[in-house]
Amino acid sequence: SNGKQTQINGNPVNFETAPIIWGETGINGQHAFFQLLHQGTHISPIDLIASLESRGSLPGHHEILLANVFAQAEAFMRGKTADEVREELTVQGMKGEALEALVPHKVFAGNRPTNTLLMSYLDPRNLGSLIAAYEHKIFVQGVIWGINSFDQWGVELGKQLAKTIHAELTGKLKSAQHDSSTRRLIQLYRQANKSK
Repeated sequence: SNGKQTQINGNPVNFETAPIIWGETGINGQHAFFQLLHQGTHISPIDLIASLESRGSLPGHHEILLANVFAQAEAFMRGKTADEVREELTVQGMKGEALEALVPHKVFAGNRPTNTLLMSYLDPRNLGSLIAAYEHKIFVQGVIWGINSFDQWGVELGKQLAKTIHAELTGKLKSAQHDSSTRRLIQLYRQANKSK
């Protein structure tokens, strides 16, 4: 909602608004996108969310998950220096050119901003509170940045184009003016659905 290029007063926004929000549960996220967050070229603030109590039935599983949450928060903060990497690799028996070639790949800058949000356990009430906190954050950011968090002009063009494309996909309109990429997507849909 805060992805805007124009402030309420009509002036262009000359700063970044609206971080891209995505997520994943537990250890899956580590393998899916934490590499980008730890060593990528764009620093992204991160919220790590966990519950202190488990409602699950796997003994010890919750502690493994929490250990990873806390460890990732520490890793984002601390990072790992080239000297630390060299020491670690030396202990593992590496040396010389092979060691030095690996060092830059294992260095983490650290100082990646994170919040660790903890709740007692995940239930409808706590989930609702979490959603409400994020909704309030969006509103407050909009006020501070002078943007309207509630308009959706950026979505409008896609909706307008979708009406025409829907008419083409359902056979109510033979064809309309589109770029070559969109024409090809429509053609592929029609070919796949000829017999229907």
